[in-house]
Amino acid sequence: MNSYFTVTKKVAIGYLVFFTFSILAVGYALISLQEHDRRTEHLVGGQFQAFTLLRDIRQNLLGQENLEKQLIILRDTQLLILLERRTTDLERILSSLKSSPLPRYFKNLPAKAVEYSTQARHLAQVSTEGDWDRAASISSITIEPLRKQLLADLADLRIQHQTTLDKDLYELSLQSRKAYRMTLLITLIGIILSAPAAITVIVSIHRSVKALRKATHDIAAGNFDNEIDIRSNDEFGQLAQDFASMALKLREHEQLNLDANPLTRLPGNLTIDRELEDRIARELPFAHLYIDLDNFKAYGDHYGYKHGSDAINMVGKLLKEVVEQNGGENDLVGHIGGDDYVVLTDLERGEEIAKAIISSFDSRVPELYNKKDLKAGFIMGTDRHGITRSFPLLTMSIAITLSENLDHPSVLEISNNCARMKEHLKRLKNSNYLIDRRKQLT
Repeated sequence: MNSYFTVTKKVAIGYLVFFTFSILAVGYALISLQEHDRRTEHLVGGQFQAFTLLRDIRQNLLGQENLEKQLIILRDTQLLILLERRTTDLERILSSLKSSPLPRYFKNLPAKAVEYSTQARHLAQVSTEGDWDRAASISSITIEPLRKQLLADLADLRIQHQTTLDKDLYELSLQSRKAYRMTLLITLIGIILSAPAAITVIVSIHRSVKALRKATHDIAAGNFDNEIDIRSNDEFGQLAQDFASMALKLREHEQLNLDANPLTRLPGNLTIDRELEDRIARELPFAHLYIDLDNFKAYGDHYGYKHGSDAINMVGKLLKEVVEQNGGENDLVGHIGGDDYVVLTDLERGEEIAKAIISSFDSRVPELYNKKDLKAGFIMGTDRHGITRSFPLLTMSIAITLSENLDHPSVLEISNNCARMKEHLKRLKNSNYLIDRRKQLT
């Protein structure tokens, strides 16, 4: 009998046992990791998408409410364009609900939202016909109760969804703990040689689950700046990269929404600078049009905030219209703030667009003044030194910088160049544009 249990055989049997249980441990761990990865991807792809949809619908409804009130009070058909865009955006969101893997308790939301969208279209039609009394009645009696009910339903859905998400996360944590215990149990059988590797796997799983769970809660709470402490190259490492990429996209989306000018809804400084830096980095030639209104402060002081805001909004719409008609597909219209705007276009289109902008603006300036001031050709106001004097009617100055004339173009250099041209343009009468065609070494 003893001849059958030599040291060599015992070592062989020991290694066979070690190998067998190691295979079992590794196999079980991989299966658990795959299931964990599948469920986590489900959370990322379905649950977080639901949060985004709820937020977008709520913001859309609140935006429509604001525009609707302005429309009823001001009876300005120009507001219908913005209101119809909001309605179109809502319908687009609703269409995405049909193809999204959302929980069952979302099933009643599309029907109510579609009803609301239908009534909003009805309101737009009545307003277009000029029946404002009927429009006000539809708004207060039909649409407002629907909107309040939708907002209440959205609030309830968010609470219910958060509860479901917490439950799923808890179950995910339980699954991870179960995987941890079973892997540890199997690994302990081959502890002599497998202990170091087993401990490394266990600690890695535990740390990864903890980090992913924290990241999940942070992203669900709207914190997109957290860093996931997972440096491995396995599924968890890939999932961490996916989390980071998703958080970056959500943060960029949020920043773009916050960056948009609240009056004109045109992209603001952040978007403009990013577009400039991207074109510079890719060495794409472009024309940078800096647009400024002359004598706007005097106009605002004379006519008041409301008329000043209307003028700013009018110019924003005008720029979009001109660029859509004369610009290219990748052109950008931005609103720096106040009466300052930016247009980015191709080199060959810069001057043509500047001429079209000035022509369109000059033709609309009379709409901004009363008959008395328009006939006089000026308004009385106080300058920055407190001296009362006459100010000409609004004009426009456009400073055009061509990237090909800058040896090393940068956002700062373009800004400084525009400031120099603007100072010269301000001394000229009427609306003017100026192209800096000088080759500059920066």
